[in-house]
Order: sequence, then C-alpha cells, then structure tokens
Amino acid sequence: MKAPIYLDYAATTPVDPQVAEAMAACLTMDGVFANPASRSHIYGWQAEEQVELARGRVADLLACDSREVVWTSGATESNNLALKGIFEAQQFSGHLITSVIEHKAVIDPAKWLQEKGVEVTWLEPNSEGQIAPQQVQDALREDTRLVSLMHVNNEVGSVNAIAEIGALCRQRDVVFHVDAAQSAGKLALNVSELNVDLLSLSAHKFYGPKGIGALYVRRAIQTRLSAQVHGGGHERGMRSGTLPTHQLVGLGMAAKLVNESLQTEAVAIAALRDKLWQGISHLSNVRRNGGEQVSPNHLNVCFADVDGEALQLSLRELALSSGSACTSASVEPSYVLQAMGLSDEDAHSSLRLSLGRFTSEQDIERAIEHICQVVETLQGT
Repeated sequence: MKAPIYLDYAATTPVDPQVAEAMAACLTMDGVFANPASRSHIYGWQAEEQVELARGRVADLLACDSREVVWTSGATESNNLALKGIFEAQQFSGHLITSVIEHKAVIDPAKWLQEKGVEVTWLEPNSEGQIAPQQVQDALREDTRLVSLMHVNNEVGSVNAIAEIGALCRQRDVVFHVDAAQSAGKLALNVSELNVDLLSLSAHKFYGPKGIGALYVRRAIQTRLSAQVHGGGHERGMRSGTLPTHQLVGLGMAAKLVNESLQTEAVAIAALRDKLWQGISHLSNVRRNGGEQVSPNHLNVCFADVDGEALQLSLRELALSSGSACTSASVEPSYVLQAMGLSDEDAHSSLRLSLGRFTSEQDIERAIEHICQVVETLQGT
C-alpha cells in the first residue's frame, strides 16, 4: 500500500533536508554545540555567531532590524508574550480587540486577560472568514491597548487586510499584534509596510523544526512589553532561557530558504491547490469555504451531504484534517466555520486540505481520484 499523500501542511511542514543538515552540524562535539551565552571560550563564540546569523535571516524575512527579533519556543509562546506582556505592563487595565476565529493561542490568553480585568471586544468575521478594517475602527476606544488579529486563518486560509488595520492602530497609538504563523513563508511579511508592532511565527510552519519560533517586537514599543519568562535576562530581557543553537540554526535556514523562493513557490503551490479544487468541484453539494483572498496553501471544502467523520475515515490515502491541529481530536464542529455562518452539519462535513513545498502534481492527481471515488460512494451515486 502506498503511503498516504500528506495534505496537512497547515498543521506542520516536514523539515527541509537543508534545514536538517544545518541543524545536525550543531549537535555533537565536532560541530557548533556550545551554549551561545558562554562567551569565555571559542565554542561559545561560534555558537553565538550562528545564533546571530539565524536572527539576521529571520530579520531579512520580516524586513526588520535583527535586534527586533526575540526568540521563543514558537507562535504560542510569542502570542502569550505579546498579549500578556502588553497588559501586564499596564497592570491589566485597558481594552483588547481580537476576533472569535483566532487560533486558541490567542483566544485562551485573551480569556485569561479577561479574568484579570481586561475588557475584550470579540470581532465576528464575514462569511469569507475575514475581519474588516472598519470593524476594528468602530471598536477602537480611548483605552484600547492592543489589537491582536491573525494574518492568515489557520483553517480556511482567509487573509486579513493587515496593513490597513495596522495604519488605523498606528494613528491611535494602539499596539498592533499579528499572529503570522500561517503566513510566514507563504506571503510577504514586511513589518514596516504592514504597520505591525508585534508579530508571531513558528519555524515548523515553514519547513523548520518544531519547538522554536520568534516574536518581532518593534523597537519603539519594546519598553511597553513585560517579560513572561525570567531567569538570566536573555533576549534583551524580554525572554530568558538558554538558546537552543541547533533549533535556531534550523529556523534561520528555513527563513533563508523561504525568503529566496517565496514568490515562485507560492505561485506553484497555488496552482496545485487550484487544480485540486477544479478536480473535485464538480461533485454534488460540494462548495469551498472562504473567499478569493486566501493563502496559496489552503483549501477548505464542505461536502454538504456527507457525514464528515465517515468521509475523513474513508479517505485513507490522504493525510488531512478537519481544522486546526490543536483541536482536531475534538468532536465539536469548527468554531471558525460556525463563526463564518456554517451550520453545525456543514461545519462537521468540512475538511481542510493544505499543500506545501513537497506536494507534487502526481499527488494532486491521485488525491482528486481518491476524493471523487470516496465521496461518490458515500453519496450512493
């Protein structure tokens, strides 16, 4: 039996071979293995040099100063640092604007802040899974401290108008945080053009290792952020902890690779995604969730008259999910799709297919054939 076709890149990407090779050179005695904070000998200097090279590569990806890149364990920690850090510095006073379709790594900290006394406005998306700039403008108040919105939705791939929203925040001197876990490596991320103050990313979403990420912190607002991890004053006091050289080198190499191939890779992946949709769109009662403004990697499809659980179990030749990897074990319908107006039944009958660097045309042709066969069988046609 052939291995299943991997169509769950939105959950995680495989590590690129060049990334794995670079990481392997930072693990053993004959490599760059030392603690980057050990500045009393050459081994520590070599490790620090590699860490700063990686920081520069992430800065290049974001078009920012390398001193604005703070290492974290991933986007979840970055999101927590952004939200909690801003409001702790304000003694948990003021107002936060976010949306009901954010990743749980933003929703849960926002709820935690509510318990601390922070007032939260929860914006609802339109039917395409987007938050309009006008909604943000209408929600802004004199005491608004932070707006936190994702760039690309992790389930449907909808893209928010980040630059326009950021401009509104900048005019009111409101800090703007963007969860870019799903857009890093897929869309251009020039933080100045996007008017972003804080931006979260995870290496494992763009062919780097799991367990490492970064938070972009614009220099002008760094004094407005309280650290959440203490113990050594690393990362200019914003995030303590021994730096994992091998993971950071992997993150840096992954950033370098996607930065070099961003335009051509996005076009190629979008073409395969469109081919997949064209190959299954003729099926009865099948429709696409989300609008035209989506990432090149995402395809979220509702098979309206098919039981979602039976469909997913029957698609044995495909590795995919019904939504966020963090909630894929839940039997509840997607809260993102529900917020977009889908019924519980349609949300249950929807699947997320996400493509990436190693998806081939042969994979797509095989996936189309398999999906059509399974859906027609379940429909009894």
